[in-house]
Amino acid sequence: MHFSKTVLSVAAVTLTSIFSTLIQGSPIPTRDEAALTPTLAKRSSSGFNDWNCKPTAQRPLPVVLVHGLTGNAITNWFYMAPRFVAEGYCVFALSYGQLNNVPIIYGLDKMENSAQQLSDFVDKVLASTGTSKVNIFGLSEGSLMPRHYLRFLGGAAKVNKFAGASSIQYGTDLLGLVNILEPLGLYDPIAAVISPFCLSCTQLIRNSTFLQKLNAGGDTVPGVDYLMIASKYDEIVTPYTSGFLKDKNPLVHNQLLQDWCPFDVSDHLLQGVNPIVFNGVHAFFTPSADQNISCGDLLQK
Repeated sequence: MHFSKTVLSVAAVTLTSIFSTLIQGSPIPTRDEAALTPTLAKRSSSGFNDWNCKPTAQRPLPVVLVHGLTGNAITNWFYMAPRFVAEGYCVFALSYGQLNNVPIIYGLDKMENSAQQLSDFVDKVLASTGTSKVNIFGLSEGSLMPRHYLRFLGGAAKVNKFAGASSIQYGTDLLGLVNILEPLGLYDPIAAVISPFCLSCTQLIRNSTFLQKLNAGGDTVPGVDYLMIASKYDEIVTPYTSGFLKDKNPLVHNQLLQDWCPFDVSDHLLQGVNPIVFNGVHAFFTPSADQNISCGDLLQK
């Protein structure tokens, strides 16, 4: 079936727009926001990414934050990172997956390369803090890419707990758009247009080669404790159950956000600034923390 370049271009722009504005932990910075990034980065040096921070007996493991597609260490974590710091954690966030020297917008490279960057970053955190393991918390793509690190790059020996929100473990059909494009023969041509600008985008689609390899033979590794948080109102990870792990592993915890609070209507993006999500991950990382997660947490700043 033949389709004109115009049709393909329009479809590609539509799909790219969906990816770039929605599959992430926070919105893409506007020009004004991008101009503020150096200021935010400077401010963060007194909180997270403090390489002089040493874990305490109460918070013995550092926390590594892994952003989503098109995010970075600053834009994705302006809410969560300071809260973890305030709770006494040593907190570190990397910007990974830069492609074609594009600034500000990260997570675009293929996830195998990004996982190697995460591996190098974790080694740096371990050396700086003097610890043997870290806890990882990722948003969206950041809830998935670290699993390549855990399974194929030796990360299982260096990670104690791995939490993800806006979780996307088995890919997305993008509100059924993929189901429409594939029978029409449009998906592959559009993917070919998008890939030079975002190698990870098509890896996030259900049944991608990346996902098939990652999930073959099981989706977890021994010894790592998992918490994956999904919202039934997630408009990007569709169906939302694609955010859950499938292994019958006692260390796997799949958490529907609405089971913590039935009135929480957070979508994909809002999970990154949600007090309930923060408290849930904090409780997961620290058993001595309050384990009662409820709608009341929404009233917190």
